[in-house]
Formats: sequence, C-alpha cells, structure tokens
Amino acid sequence: MGVLQISVAALPFLVSLASRSSKAIAPCLLASIFTVLLGEEPHRAVLAWCVGVLIAAVALRERLRAT
Repeated sequence: MGVLQISVAALPFLVSLASRSSKAIAPCLLASIFTVLLGEEPHRAVLAWCVGVLIAAVALRERLRAT
C-alpha cells in the first residue's frame, strides 16, 4: 500500500478525532486498521472503510448539531 492509500484508509479515524465524543474514536481506528489489513481484498476493505466513515460522520454531525 502506498502513502496515499494509507492516508485514505486513515480518513475515518482522522474525522472521528474532530468529534466531541471519544466513543467514536476506537471503532473508527479499528475500521481504519481493518481497511489497511484487508487492502488485498478490495471489496472487504471498502466495506470496512464505509463503516468507519459512517461512524465518523454521525459523530461529527452530532458535534455540529450541539453547537
């Protein structure tokens, strides 16, 4: 995996860091790790990445809604 692929895989974790709640950080970190580990199987990696992005997006939306 190249640097660009790893940075895209880490996107859910980075977005979850911007959320107010720390509850979303661990699942997003696991999703990012699974995305990197499943990089050889693209369909499974995309599924793990989408789950991580979904969790991070909900956490970020809740932060924006609170302000």
